Amino acid sequence: MDLQKMVVQYRYHITIAIAFSLSFSLLLYAAPRFMSILAYFWPLFASTTVFLVAILAFGGVSKFSAEGHEHGEKAGEELLDYVTGMPEHTEEAVPNF
Repeated sequence: MDLQKMVVQYRYHITIAIAFSLSFSLLLYAAPRFMSILAYFWPLFASTTVFLVAILAFGGVSKFSAEGHEHGEKAGEELLDYVTGMPEHTEEAVPNF
């Protein structure tokens, strides 16, 4: 097959590939470097790490274990009952005439 016929046949594919390559290279050229981003956000990363370590240290890792789901499920059910307005132990109001 002639090269010119192939170029005409795949002209849209070639145009899209060239446009994508140019935009990707421009993005790489204009984007900040990883160390610049890290230097800008290091206080946020550090404070988040300290906060998570404090949660694990004071709260304990045992709360995240698979044991003891009975109490958590009961508390979740009570919360759902409260939100839906149907608590378990309520007496219906009877009007006195």
